[in-house]
Amino acid sequence: MVNIGIVGVGLVGSELLAQLKATGAKRLNVVGMTTSKKMVVSNTSYSALDLTQWKTDIQEQGIEANLGVFAKYLSDAPDHGIIVDCTASDAVAELYPSWLELGLSVVTPNKKGFSGPLSLYRSIEGLAGNLNGTGKAPFAYHESTVGAGLPVLSTLSDLVRTGDKVEKIEGIFSGTLSFLFNNFSSLSGEDKGTFSENVKVAKELGYTEPDPRDDLNGMDVARKVTICGRLAGVDLDLSTLPVENIVPGPLQTVASADEFMAKLPEFDDHFAKLNEEANKENQVLRCVGLVDVKGGQSGVKLMKYPGSHPFASLQGSDNIIKFTTEYFPNGLIIQGAGAGAAVTSFGIFSDILKIQGRVE
Repeated sequence: MVNIGIVGVGLVGSELLAQLKATGAKRLNVVGMTTSKKMVVSNTSYSALDLTQWKTDIQEQGIEANLGVFAKYLSDAPDHGIIVDCTASDAVAELYPSWLELGLSVVTPNKKGFSGPLSLYRSIEGLAGNLNGTGKAPFAYHESTVGAGLPVLSTLSDLVRTGDKVEKIEGIFSGTLSFLFNNFSSLSGEDKGTFSENVKVAKELGYTEPDPRDDLNGMDVARKVTICGRLAGVDLDLSTLPVENIVPGPLQTVASADEFMAKLPEFDDHFAKLNEEANKENQVLRCVGLVDVKGGQSGVKLMKYPGSHPFASLQGSDNIIKFTTEYFPNGLIIQGAGAGAAVTSFGIFSDILKIQGRVE
């Protein structure tokens, strides 16, 4: 039996609960869940909570949230415990070492613990059996931090553990930027509007953050590049990683998202020129993250690709990641939906099952 405590029951957390309920999740007991304000835990016998009425239980029976008490409750159980962090919180990610020290495994789509300060990552790595190579519980799995449910990190980990030499990891890691540039920059000849019009559509469809600058500044891609780089053995750090912010300089400091959207059309000519230059060379624009293990040129950059390149023919908001290695000199490509609650929860659920398989 494995006990599960879920931190954050918003869009992804609630979808995970729905998937656990739908599958029956044998020998997986959800015994606790917490929001930022309220938490609910099972009894001292650690019986599973009722997943048909968890919202009501939190609202009516929930007590004041306390992650220290929450973790202690899970660690006191006779069975192995997993804390699933479905937040995007720096403060929660900083607790991972303390949870691992209690013997609890961690599963998360939260990028902060694995792309944040190298000291935090090293602490997590030193305590988690799947990261430090001991193969002993507790474990820390974070497949959904890169590519949602796509098997990006598990594939990379397999490449490294089997002795393959990773030379380069490059890809379109952002569903938002994928959608934006797949529409704005193509070789079809079809006019799909100005850059600002495409950003507006992406925002209305819910692809962007509330402030699209949080996507366009490249930091989400930078976090994913950092995570991949560290897993490949490169000590990347966000503070030194070159990241091209494609938000025009004058708009980087405007006060609000509304002001940014209102003024973005003033810079449509800038993006149109970049696109025209690429098209003249029979190329398209793509915002790409790169881990350059051999050449040391890792970073995030707006780049041009010929129409024959896999990155140029991407559709919708898909992600695509290409590994170039000694065993795969022509590249190993993973492609598919890299965003959304369903696929993110699938990745989390898969990680939970991996841990269950190792501790039972």
